[in-house]
Amino acid sequence: MPTKTTFAATRVNADGAPAAAPDGMVWIPGGEFSMGAAEPPAMDDVGMKATTDSRPIHRVYVDGFWMDRTEVTNADFEKFVQATGYVTSAERPPRAEDLPGVDPENLVAGSVVFTKPDHPVALNDSLQWWRYVRGASWRHPVGPDSTIEGGEKHPVVHVSYDDAVAYATWAGKRLPTEAEWEFAARGGLSGKLYPWGDEFLKGDAFRCNSHQGAFPREDLASDGFAGLGPVAQFEPNGYGLYDVAGNAWEWVSDWYRPDYYERLAATPVAARNPRGPESSFDPTEPGMPKRVHRGGSFLCSELYCSRYMVGTRGKGDVSTGTNHLGFRLVRPARG
Repeated sequence: MPTKTTFAATRVNADGAPAAAPDGMVWIPGGEFSMGAAEPPAMDDVGMKATTDSRPIHRVYVDGFWMDRTEVTNADFEKFVQATGYVTSAERPPRAEDLPGVDPENLVAGSVVFTKPDHPVALNDSLQWWRYVRGASWRHPVGPDSTIEGGEKHPVVHVSYDDAVAYATWAGKRLPTEAEWEFAARGGLSGKLYPWGDEFLKGDAFRCNSHQGAFPREDLASDGFAGLGPVAQFEPNGYGLYDVAGNAWEWVSDWYRPDYYERLAATPVAARNPRGPESSFDPTEPGMPKRVHRGGSFLCSELYCSRYMVGTRGKGDVSTGTNHLGFRLVRPARG
C-alpha cells in the first residue's frame, strides 16, 4: 500500500464495456485509485480554499458503471416534470414545523441565489453574496422574473437532494457515490490537480467555467461565460465526461462527514465500493444533515473557492438547492 500522503498509480479494470452505451452515457471501467486531494497551492482558511476534509489520501476500489456524459439539463428535467407532475423542494412553501419561530409570512417558496454585491466584501462572510429569493426555482433560476428559455442546455439547478433522487428513480438510474464520482472525474489520471492535469489553463484557454475577477463582485467572463453556462462547452476528460470541474456543483449520494477519509485510510486494504458514512455530521452546523457535493461551480476562484480541483469536496443541506448546484447520474454495469 502507498503512504497516506501520496498518490499511487490508478489500476483500471481490463474488462471493456458490457454492452452498447445507454443514450447520453459513457462507460467508466472502475478499478483501484488514490482518492482525495493533496494540499493545494496557496491554501488558506478563507471560504472554501481550505481542503482539509479531502485528506488523508487513501486507496479505493470501485466496480465499473455507466455515467451521464453531462450534468442533467433543464431540458432533461422538464421532460421528467411533464411526465410526472413533480414539484421540487424550492417550489413548495417551507413547513412551519421545520422552521419553528419563523413568521408565517416568511414561509414562502423560493431558493438561494448568488447575488453580486456592489462593493468589496470580506471573503469570510458568504451571506454577503447569497440570499433567499422568493420564487426562485429550477424554472426561475435567479428569481420569479427569470426563465430557462434559451437555457435548455444549462444544468438544472435549485434541486434538492430529494429532487435529484426523484429524477434518478424516474430515469432508472441513481446518484453516484463519492468514490465513483471521483474515479470517473479523474479520467484515468492519478494525483492531478484537475481532471485534465496540473495546469489550470491550456495556453491562454480556459478548460472549465469558473470565476475570473475580484470575487464575488466582479465576473470578467474570461472563460466565455458570466454565471452558469451550457453543458459540454469545454473538452471532456479522459473518460468522455464534460464539466466535472466548474459550471455547477453535483450532488453525490454520500452523507458528509469531515473525518470520513480518516476512517477509510485507517484500514490496511483499499476500501471496496464505499458508500459513505452511515450519518451526517458537520461540526459547523451539527444539526443540519448534509450530503456531499463534487466538482465546483462557476463561482470557484483561486481567490475564494478552489474546489474545481478534482479531489476536493463540498457539502450541502439535503433539503435545499442553489443556482450553482445540479447533478448527474450513473447506472450499474448490468441492470
